[in-house]
Amino acid sequence: MIDQTLHLPEQGLLVIDKPRGITSRDVVNRVQQQWPHGTKVGHTGTLDPLATGVLVVCLGQATRLAEFVQQMPKTYHATIRLGATSPTDDADGDIVETKGVAPVDVDALSRTMLQFVGDIQQKPPAFSALKQGGTRAYQQARSGRRVDLRPRQVRVDAFRLIRYEWPYLEVVVDCGKGTYIRSLARDLGQALGVGGLMTALRRTRVGPFDESRAIPLAQLATPHADMVWPMHLAVAHLPSWPVSEDERWRLSQGQRIAAAAAPGLYAVFEGDELTAIGDSDGRCIRPVKVFVSDERAHGSHDG
Repeated sequence: MIDQTLHLPEQGLLVIDKPRGITSRDVVNRVQQQWPHGTKVGHTGTLDPLATGVLVVCLGQATRLAEFVQQMPKTYHATIRLGATSPTDDADGDIVETKGVAPVDVDALSRTMLQFVGDIQQKPPAFSALKQGGTRAYQQARSGRRVDLRPRQVRVDAFRLIRYEWPYLEVVVDCGKGTYIRSLARDLGQALGVGGLMTALRRTRVGPFDESRAIPLAQLATPHADMVWPMHLAVAHLPSWPVSEDERWRLSQGQRIAAAAAPGLYAVFEGDELTAIGDSDGRCIRPVKVFVSDERAHGSHDG
């Protein structure tokens, strides 16, 4: 039951340390149970049930900024098993040992890992939430239908070997949006000629949100305002642009404002409050997303 005496922020960002064995949707459901009825809640990128770690959840108007969080760089700590494969590319699938392979030399392993750094073409796992022909790939795979997802370009900034003892290696991966660590494990194994799959995965960072900012899911049983980070952190990577009260009003009406700002997106602030996301053409800023102030959101129409 929600304690009705609590005054929980209805917009902002929750950074949850997702435990193993539940879906990202399960985390959203848990937040919805604890926050006031009607609060919009959404996560910013799926973590598989096998995975643990940082999951950013958006509240209220912050749900409109989920795409910006999704674009932030991420860091993962993973364990990969060589010499075996599975249809899911991880330990949740039926593991098949690769016959007749010898342990891989660490130097050969390190050289091969370098092939997966930079902008690379990566084929998503068949058991993924991506859609093929209008339905989720994992739903088709579970029903025995053939799944053939097209490779797509992803960015891997770093693929670092932390520990290696055949057939297991621990790695840290810094990467961009849409990178599947399961696919990285699979493709590394294929490149080595021995097969590979992921056995453990922890996301340790999403943009500025690292493990130190994440709260255990169990703490949601006793929610409090200090758990919520301000929504402007979702666009911390954007340059900011200050506006007056009148300019803010004009943006809220869909009007452009004069601004000698370099072309591109801006986080627009009135004082310390995020009021809009604006797009500059070098002469004017047009509103892309406009946010209602806390006072207006709670029904104040003074002035």
